[in-house]
Amino acid sequence: MPKGALFSGDFKKEVIEHMRKEKLSYSETDKLYHVGNHSVIKRWERIYLQEGAEGLYVDRRGRASAASGTRKGRPPKLEKQVEEDLIAENQRLRAEVAYLKKLNALVLKEEQQNRKHE
Repeated sequence: MPKGALFSGDFKKEVIEHMRKEKLSYSETDKLYHVGNHSVIKRWERIYLQEGAEGLYVDRRGRASAASGTRKGRPPKLEKQVEEDLIAENQRLRAEVAYLKKLNALVLKEEQQNRKHE
């Protein structure tokens, strides 16, 4: 097959299921189905095992799209107001945790003093 050839989801599913059923190697499967590269079959099997047969029907060519939410790498930027709200909430929660730690320490100290006086 020429480089960049498209294979249908049905073909990919047939290849992987036959390979697994007959316990064939990637190279043997490539020779049988003339895919052109055994690493392609390996990638199909990984998709098959992770996502099921339905994953073989998804077109995965080209760069990932930021609009579709499939962008790779850095997560998309949040809106400025949402980011500021999250930062403020984070700071409030950190202050609350620090306050509760101090309160817990004071309560424990008071309980220890009460035990000594008993």
